[in-house]
Amino acid sequence: MKILIIDEMHLSIIDLLENEGHQVDYEPKISRAEILEKVADYHGLVIRSKTPMDRELLEKASQLQFIARAGAGLDQIDLEYLVERGIKLFHAAKGNRDAVAEHAIGGLLALFNHVIKADSEVRKGIWDREGNRGHELKGKTVGIMGYGNMGSQFAKRLKGFGVRVMAYDKYKLGFGSEEVEEVIWEKVKAEADVLSLHIPLTSETRNFFTYEELKSFSKPFWLINTARGEVISFEVLNRALDEGILKGAVLDVLENEKFKKFTDKQKEQFERLAARDNVIFSPHVAGWTFESYEKINKVLVKRIKKAFN
Repeated sequence: MKILIIDEMHLSIIDLLENEGHQVDYEPKISRAEILEKVADYHGLVIRSKTPMDRELLEKASQLQFIARAGAGLDQIDLEYLVERGIKLFHAAKGNRDAVAEHAIGGLLALFNHVIKADSEVRKGIWDREGNRGHELKGKTVGIMGYGNMGSQFAKRLKGFGVRVMAYDKYKLGFGSEEVEEVIWEKVKAEADVLSLHIPLTSETRNFFTYEELKSFSKPFWLINTARGEVISFEVLNRALDEGILKGAVLDVLENEKFKKFTDKQKEQFERLAARDNVIFSPHVAGWTFESYEKINKVLVKRIKKAFN
């Protein structure tokens, strides 16, 4: 097949695909306009998140047999139209699930122990032990929302910490074990000290975490979001932090990740978040390790090979 790669990828994907007999054009700098011009020539697209795979683009892809997404999220892809056309879709959640799980653990431990704040203070000559007294993870109840590749790997990483782990997944049943309690959402809200989000962005999850939803939790809790920023707004985060509903947050994703395209309200609310010591940010890199960058390629090529052999 003739395959077009439109985003930056670990270059190993070219050899992996060519070794399977495919013709590969690697064009990570290609514009959307250029994709629209030439996509009709290709049987496969390998993408990250450069441009939406919407009906406008897909209608021009007259020979397209598959899209391979180097990541987990599918929110920029017109899934209904793919089904209508019989175009296969592959994604690589297995390629970066370990990275996401480790990042979530790291962020949580840094938050509990004021690592960012303490580091900053010591560099300035401030030696404040009491002000940086931390919390232990042992003995806490950790709730997981979404028990797919990411959520299940996060649960595995928690095994050695002496925590109680409960997980809720609206679309998955029968996953409970000795290590993980399978529970309803109301039980998570009643008992979690920590909530880690591992859910996709859909019409159901977009802005799911309203102020009212957070207020319905039985006790203050810490929030980890390595999933999608659009599930909770800056404004809701600030209000919940102001009122002590949230004790702190680890945010690898944001409501809007394009700083130059913030609305005035988003700019104001983000600046308030950024001034807080109990919020830790990272630039959507939870799944972006050197190891996952290469593993994603292997996962995608394996899925393509299996589907078309």
